[in-house]
Amino acid sequence: MTERNENLQVFVDAAFVAFDQFAQTPESRRSILQIFAALEHSGTARPGPGSRLPVCEYLDTALSVDVHQPSLKRLIEWFKGIEPQLEWRRRMTYDGTASENFLDGHANAMIVGPGGLEERKDIWLGVTLMAPHVRYPDHDHAPEEVYLVLSQGEFRQGEGDWFSPGIGGSFYNIPEIKHAMRSVNTPLFAFWTLLAERPH
Repeated sequence: MTERNENLQVFVDAAFVAFDQFAQTPESRRSILQIFAALEHSGTARPGPGSRLPVCEYLDTALSVDVHQPSLKRLIEWFKGIEPQLEWRRRMTYDGTASENFLDGHANAMIVGPGGLEERKDIWLGVTLMAPHVRYPDHDHAPEEVYLVLSQGEFRQGEGDWFSPGIGGSFYNIPEIKHAMRSVNTPLFAFWTLLAERPH
């Protein structure tokens, strides 16, 4: 275990404030409190520069979104500080629910978690970027998850209707629920955090 670098620590602090402020349900707030309590202890740092994918050409547009809430402004600014170190990756497994432009039209980056700036298994904190008019495939996972959305875009849980959280929108995915997202005529940009291992 190593001491967390200052930029990442300030980003984590800003992420907690924003996630907590915009949490919509008791389940979201409980999950967020457990996740960020665990993040009070740092994991193993991954040194070195990051790498971008072609879809990252939309990153500046996504990060220039007009937000009025100070917590979201701080989150974006501190994300810009750590972004050059992130390893942007494609999701390589997907099914027929994804749009044809999905492979080159999206990227995910782990900030804290497997392959992230801070390596650990218990907590995942990451971000997704999608070009306009891209549909992410249906997928599910055992950990519960909270999203914080910083763009326009549409999301779906289970067999429900598509919904638009809006900028600053937040929602909770129960464990194992099928979910998906799709961008509209602007890039989609969203943070997500997963409680990969429940505290005892």
